Amino acid sequence: MADPKNDEGFKVVDRRLFTEEGVLRKDVLEQEKREQEAAAKAVAAQPKPTPKTPAGAASHAGGPGSAANTTGTEQEPAEETIPRSHGFEMLVNFITQNAAAMLGGMADPRTGQAFLDLEGAREMIDMLDVLREKTKGNLSKEDDQLLIEVLGSLKLTFMEVSKAAAEAMAKKAQKK
Repeated sequence: MADPKNDEGFKVVDRRLFTEEGVLRKDVLEQEKREQEAAAKAVAAQPKPTPKTPAGAASHAGGPGSAANTTGTEQEPAEETIPRSHGFEMLVNFITQNAAAMLGGMADPRTGQAFLDLEGAREMIDMLDVLREKTKGNLSKEDDQLLIEVLGSLKLTFMEVSKAAAEAMAKKAQKK
């Protein structure tokens, strides 16, 4: 008979997704199915936000089980339910500070002159534009407002700085 203390050792578990033949393992499929079911139960257990409909609109929307009652608003989270994200604010501030520095907001430590990199600033502004586009509808009201304000400010500053740089280059070219 085996000693129970010897059975308390470690257990080797094969966590590879595929067999040697390249076929998805059966236990992996079962695990994925269990995870999907658990996720579906968790979503079903969360309270559903009540759709904002005008008074009387529910009377011709159909019964509780009708297809007319299921709208896209239940699938998309309302902005009020999305919490403000400190990490998102930090990301936006990081990109904004880099863009501002490239627009002359920071002096070059060696020369003391304002550092100007219009192409780099344009890329940072484009990153923020893409970030806004890709997160549309998934941000809290405060995060979305922050992104809008930052983009507006940076674009305006970029236009002013690039106009001033173009005028300076034109004056320099006239002197030659």
